[in-house]
Amino acid sequence: MVPADAAAWARMRSALWPEEQPGEHATEIAAYFAGEFPRGPWCALLAEGSAGEAIGFAEVSIRSYAEGCVTPRVAYLEGWFVEAAHRRSGVGAALLRAAEEWGRAQGCTEFASDADPENAISIDAHLALGFEDAGMVRCFRKSLGD
Repeated sequence: MVPADAAAWARMRSALWPEEQPGEHATEIAAYFAGEFPRGPWCALLAEGSAGEAIGFAEVSIRSYAEGCVTPRVAYLEGWFVEAAHRRSGVGAALLRAAEEWGRAQGCTEFASDADPENAISIDAHLALGFEDAGMVRCFRKSLGD
């Protein structure tokens, strides 16, 4: 990923995470390229089509814990997206292989991810590419304000 890819990356991030506030993707991408990404270590990978256009991305981090993992340093697939016209063509698998290689280079021996429990397509893709179901965590929140 290079700075010239920022607009395409932001567009694809918005497609994957539409709930983010306007401009948040651009702010995070600018921080990534400035070496100031607050969640490092972090790797962003871009898939390009035959004409050089951006058709997918993967974002990978290192976490100290991931559900179902036993090591204290886990490569974590934070985001994974392929444009609809290029799905089921091997692009997602290629991004995943590159993410795994990055994780290995960081000294990780485990790779984890998550998917919305209602996103059957993502769940099926994870399982097809070698992930095992590590269970489902239900998250809660409580306001501590007024």
